[in-house]
Amino acid sequence: MNEPLLEIRSLSAGYGSATVIQGLDLSVRAHESAVIIGPNGHGKTTLLRAIAGLVRASEGEVRFDGVPINGRSPERIAASGVVLVPQGDGLFPEMSVEDNLLMGAFVSSSWRRRRESLERVYSLFPQVKERARQQARTLSGGERRLAALGRALMRTSKILMIDEPSLGLAPIAIDAVYGAIAELKERETTLLLVEENFSHVRGVADSFHLLEMGTIVRTGSYDELVKDEEIASAYLGSAVES
Repeated sequence: MNEPLLEIRSLSAGYGSATVIQGLDLSVRAHESAVIIGPNGHGKTTLLRAIAGLVRASEGEVRFDGVPINGRSPERIAASGVVLVPQGDGLFPEMSVEDNLLMGAFVSSSWRRRRESLERVYSLFPQVKERARQQARTLSGGERRLAALGRALMRTSKILMIDEPSLGLAPIAIDAVYGAIAELKERETTLLLVEENFSHVRGVADSFHLLEMGTIVRTGSYDELVKDEEIASAYLGSAVES
């Protein structure tokens, strides 16, 4: 069996003196679509930030593509192929959509391929291409989220980490965003998602990882986790009912 692309062992991290994740183990294979589930406030976003180098680990190790990366700067981690799409969209509202996309390629290695990357993003997200010359502030919520995904894809990634892609969106916008994520999965993009909307994420997830009190307490496929009545009712309810 191939070695994991992302491997985390005994990771602890937090903010100041507050430890949010502790002794956490997680692995993600290349081309896998993995989903982190669990209660709000238990460390899901902190985990993504720790992988990306935005939160310093106090203990443990993060290995990516066989190389330890914790302790590196966020810029070096991103350059190695770890790309984070945070909650919301973070677009510059007065800039055009295309200029916002180009901000994702604002390092020399990505800038040289910016036109090729733009065409790839536009082929994935035709709605974004249609709005390329508009100011970002004129986009709908779903279009803004797609543009944020597109901006992340302007940098060459080996793993794309997306924090709650459906947060705050109307159902029709969620459908558009998850249609785009399904297309990324079809193109064998390695994905690590934090999500609460299981009726949508079920269709793109290869594995679920339940995070409680700062550590992964259960891992399995949807079919495996749904057999546990307590987990199913607490975390998979909307998907089970559908």
